[in-house]
Amino acid sequence: MSFTTMTTNRTQLTESLKTLRLSGMLESLDHRLGQAADGNFGFTDFLQTLCLDEINRRDSAALERRTRAAKFELDARFENYDFTADPGIPAAQIRDLAAGDWIRHGRHLIISGPVGTGKTHVATALGHNTVRAGKSCRFVTTSRMLADLAGGHADATWAKRLRAYTKPDLLILDDFAMRELTAAQADDLYEIVSARTRRSIIVTTNRAPEDWYPLFPNAVVAESLFDRLVNNAHELKIDTPSHRAKQRPTATS
Repeated sequence: MSFTTMTTNRTQLTESLKTLRLSGMLESLDHRLGQAADGNFGFTDFLQTLCLDEINRRDSAALERRTRAAKFELDARFENYDFTADPGIPAAQIRDLAAGDWIRHGRHLIISGPVGTGKTHVATALGHNTVRAGKSCRFVTTSRMLADLAGGHADATWAKRLRAYTKPDLLILDDFAMRELTAAQADDLYEIVSARTRRSIIVTTNRAPEDWYPLFPNAVVAESLFDRLVNNAHELKIDTPSHRAKQRPTATS
């Protein structure tokens, strides 16, 4: 059968692709048939190219689903991160972390530094790298997660809500250790960390880990959380002037 004959059977082929839910092939069919009719493809090349169109469409759709599920609050990626903005940016360490080996080994990451130094940008960019690599991610501020889990205690959906934070391959907890915790919040946080022994966590924080202890009402819970989180974590310190302060408009007289 020639490609010219195949083109005349397009309607039947289109219906077959719809039935098989091969929308990637369907979207590029006319273009590929045109290329084939011009003699650019043999039969095998034509079929292989259509298959690649379908694979690429599915990969793109899956990436979009993972990105939506991550609930990133910023469109922050390494493509729009200025590694040279300040000498205090540990560019070499960030690039090493971007490779993602630590996630494959289930290690954690603590990103610390003053307010406005780009900690959330780096954490989010690492999250984008993770979803691009085919893994799942969830971004959430620590206070919002604890409020969500508190609601679960109130309406008996705690276990279900907990899974939203323990299931993803990477959990990003933004603004960690901002304020003192109640006993219930500390227990919930401990449950999250202890359930993720083989899944990575990123925390962004304005406090050094040794300053977290006073925030916990129970020293035993604090020590147990440290053992599971801090002792299995890389530490990334970003010691630069506040980016947000630089961006504030100056007062005019």
